[in-house]
Amino acid sequence: MNILYFVVQQTMFFAIPLLVVALGAMFAERSGVINIAMEGIMVMGAFAGILFINTFENTLSGQSFMILAILVSGIAGGVFSLLHAFASVNLKADQTISGTALNLFAPAFAIFVARMVQGKQQISFLDTFHIKKIPLLGDIPVLGDMFFKHTYLTTFLGIIILIAAAIVINKTKFGLRLRACGENPQAADSVGINVYKIRYAGVIISGVLGGIGGLAFVVPTSTNFSASVAGYGFLAIAVLIFGQWRVGRIFGAAVFFGIMKTLSSTYSGIPVLKDLPLPDGLYKMIPYVATLVVLAFLSKNSQAPKAEGIPYDKGSR
Repeated sequence: MNILYFVVQQTMFFAIPLLVVALGAMFAERSGVINIAMEGIMVMGAFAGILFINTFENTLSGQSFMILAILVSGIAGGVFSLLHAFASVNLKADQTISGTALNLFAPAFAIFVARMVQGKQQISFLDTFHIKKIPLLGDIPVLGDMFFKHTYLTTFLGIIILIAAAIVINKTKFGLRLRACGENPQAADSVGINVYKIRYAGVIISGVLGGIGGLAFVVPTSTNFSASVAGYGFLAIAVLIFGQWRVGRIFGAAVFFGIMKTLSSTYSGIPVLKDLPLPDGLYKMIPYVATLVVLAFLSKNSQAPKAEGIPYDKGSR
């Protein structure tokens, strides 16, 4: 049972960032804007949050400090995503090229600023955010050991974001308008919906969630940040496609890829896998091979928004 608890806890550490970032990308793409800049947005969010933690860790600590760092990461991701929104909506630029440019810019910017501020690329921090046990909930048989011990605040924040995203996208007027702009922006405009504003909102939401996802990935898995999120932004895009741009399916996809990532990263702690005569590199390939296999089978049945990636021009009816 201890092995099961360990695997579930580690899976949550990897699945929650994927879930949050994929949900962020969903908001942008359901509005009609392809956002492959999630990798760069994650880097910027993680950089801002970790730099904030590094700067104030001598005076602040605990969960209130973590909440502040999450806010900083979300704001940084949202502001950075404005560059993509401006290029995609106002300039009507190729959205893939715009996203790629931001992915290239973010790590270079993080490295440059880190060296300017502290003279080295790597930003270290103290992990004062680990929750050993949540009172009462941690005493629940089985579930308490799986989900309410040795966890982080970001895990529960991810579940809250999942529920909020499902409500917003499916049950609110804003969600209906967002989906309309991604399917048929001309029709949405004809009934008075400002397509430009809705697409800006979708991209900014994706930036905020991407920034939070960057911090949610770094804090539970490391005590330093070196301008990289290990390709997690691209993996989150795969989760989005695997989930067919639907909240429930995205959750299932995130858990699946979280398990794959757990097996590749913690196999040495799982006796059954450790004893297999397989090279280390093979385990590290698991999540990426799984990505290729899944996308190969699902790409033909894509349910992407019809107007995704197509710049909207009011005069092109």
